[in-house]
Amino acid sequence: MINLILEVSKYMMIFLMAIYTWANFRYFSFSDEERKQSICGRQNRVMFLLHFLAYLTLCLKSDSQEITAALAGFYAAQVLFFLIYIFLTRRFYRNVSRLLINNTCMLLAVGFIMLSRLSMNAKVPLDKALRQFVIVCAAAVISWLIPYIMERFWQIYRFQWLYAAVGIAALLLVWIVGNESFGAQLSLSIGGFSIQPSEFVKLTFVLFTASMFYQSTDFKQICITTAAAAAHVLILVLSKDLGGALILFVSYVLMLFIATGNWLYLTGGLGLGCGAAVAAYHLFDHVKRRVAAWKNPWADIDNTGYQITQSLFAIGTGGWFGMGLCQGMPGKIPVVEKDFIFAAISEEFGGIFAICLLLICLGCFIQFMMIASRMQAMFYKLIAFGLGIQYVTQVFLTVGGVTKFIPSTGVTLPFVSYGGSSIVSTFMLFAMIQGLYIIKRNDEEEMEEAEQR
Repeated sequence: MINLILEVSKYMMIFLMAIYTWANFRYFSFSDEERKQSICGRQNRVMFLLHFLAYLTLCLKSDSQEITAALAGFYAAQVLFFLIYIFLTRRFYRNVSRLLINNTCMLLAVGFIMLSRLSMNAKVPLDKALRQFVIVCAAAVISWLIPYIMERFWQIYRFQWLYAAVGIAALLLVWIVGNESFGAQLSLSIGGFSIQPSEFVKLTFVLFTASMFYQSTDFKQICITTAAAAAHVLILVLSKDLGGALILFVSYVLMLFIATGNWLYLTGGLGLGCGAAVAAYHLFDHVKRRVAAWKNPWADIDNTGYQITQSLFAIGTGGWFGMGLCQGMPGKIPVVEKDFIFAAISEEFGGIFAICLLLICLGCFIQFMMIASRMQAMFYKLIAFGLGIQYVTQVFLTVGGVTKFIPSTGVTLPFVSYGGSSIVSTFMLFAMIQGLYIIKRNDEEEMEEAEQR
């Protein structure tokens, strides 16, 4: 009987994920606000049912009553969090985007499910999943403040050099005294906590670039802005955080193009980026190793190619419908809970589920771009566009590295992977987008009221 429940649950979760994803894109076809709210309500019900089935499966596959009780308690805590987060966000901000709230919760739910599964049999069961949950709760509280600040302090564009100074200083500190991880200096240890400043510098970088281009796009301003942006990227390169450097570089080049409309800047930037990539390959040994592992991981399967080959084995083993929760062997993939969590999802939930997860991320990016296109002030337009580019670039780098489409860059899948700095910065990114959405919706309502008078 238990085996039957597990098998039915596996296919039900795939079906529910497909329904949620379909609703995610169906939302964009409606202009009527009531129909949009209705489809968001359906998404919530689908998400909670999928979440329940996943934890039911984990409990049934548990080896001890102690772990089962821990899983049940953790599941209840998550449900309570999601209900409070959805309710309070809508309570605080009447014109908030429900679609982004739903996608945030769905991505978090998938992350919690996988972290619970990966840490079930750890020395301290659910250790990483519980730590992630605490950070998520704290990040949610922080994210509630950001739209409030953006609504009331619209002159944040005046602090462009503060953004640049904070960003460069933080990156310099990591370069000088940061902790090394997998060949790169990424984090700082403060009071027993590990913080990755580059995750937050991505946000200040967008604010700096948007502020500079909002004030002027003449050649002198572009040169000054480019020099400051290059300083950010160069420090990251010196720290060997090439994934972070690439995200900043891509966002800057595209923000410059949007601000000026000059194709010469775009083509020149892309050419410079290609040259920099070649230079990084010749300068850094760990880049050479990653490229070699990407080109032919089977040549050194026990060493440099081990991580990517295990990832490909996991994805191939999962097929379209997956092995089922707790049926695969994702623990064989090094740092699977961070950079390679997409491989674990593909193995146990299957290719259909994994593709739906990517489509949800794509849906977030589409809404970011829609918000950017609707903003009249260039400052707000550039913020939404820059944050959207950073988000989709990070998703691309993560999934591309896991599937051997590109060399691995060591970045996380937003909201899904384990990592405190990544979670907090992604919450802040989504909150900034929500702030812009709320500002636009409030302006539209004021214009409608003025017309009615």
